[in-house]
Amino acid sequence: MQTQTRKLQVAKAPMAPDWPIIGWFAGLHALAIFGPIFVGVSTTAIVVTVILYFVTGMLGITLGYHRLLTHRTFKAPRWVERTLATFGVLALQRGPFDWVGHHRMHHSFTDTGKDPHDSNEGFWWSHIGWMCRKNPEITDHAKLKRFARDIAQDPYLMALSGVWPQVGLQVALGLLLWAVFDLQTMIWGVFVRAAVVYHVTWFVNSATHKWGYRNYETKDSSSNNWWVGLLAFGEGWHNNHHTHPDIAPAGHKWWEFDLTWQVIKLMRLVGLAYDVKVLPAEGSDVEPARPRPRKIAVAGGGGAAEIAMYDAKD
Repeated sequence: MQTQTRKLQVAKAPMAPDWPIIGWFAGLHALAIFGPIFVGVSTTAIVVTVILYFVTGMLGITLGYHRLLTHRTFKAPRWVERTLATFGVLALQRGPFDWVGHHRMHHSFTDTGKDPHDSNEGFWWSHIGWMCRKNPEITDHAKLKRFARDIAQDPYLMALSGVWPQVGLQVALGLLLWAVFDLQTMIWGVFVRAAVVYHVTWFVNSATHKWGYRNYETKDSSSNNWWVGLLAFGEGWHNNHHTHPDIAPAGHKWWEFDLTWQVIKLMRLVGLAYDVKVLPAEGSDVEPARPRPRKIAVAGGGGAAEIAMYDAKD
């Protein structure tokens, strides 16, 4: 008996605008654009901004939220994991519970109606629009928990996922920059940096599903995009990542530079990363594999799909 796998089709109901989110994005971008006009720029402000771009964008989002917490491509001591997660919160992209849940949804339902930022809905939808609409499929705690059960079982990561800890950490950072340096450095280090990290991260969802080349034939539109690869610390090699989502390196050709992978190798060298998953040809510590997810079938629209259920022990 032959089994036919059908692409998940979901009829989308109209979604109302999420005005608080829209207002937040508008206000932050206004401060990022017009703030420097009033406070000017200096070498100190630029240096601090670049450092925080690296700390929040690479260490926090790419290394911490993505390759460690979401895909478990390596293991790290608990204090390292929590430090990286805290850096991720400073990127203002929600807490680890939401971020991990949304990204695992993306991999489970790529380019279908269940994908939070389905690229078939257009560039701007996958770039920013999906966050500006009220979508219960991606905000319901119980539904997110099915994709982020391991995060839900960690009290510290869940504490970071609350609204006020996220706001409080950012306010503390802003006040620290203002006290140690000045208002100019605070504007650059918080608002300009956050806006840049936003768009660099969002380009992974939008640009790499629209422009680039492909090393692997996949059923989705993921592509390798060189400029996103450079800006996003290796995340632009997206076709590679969708083919092998649970290995640490994203660059699979010699020219596909992946700064995050270089950091992971350095961490492994000094004992801060272990059980690093890579392609077998590169001498993996362990076989590349998903972190032993239990899969369950879920119905939706005209078909069914499988999603991964992750436990803390994984």
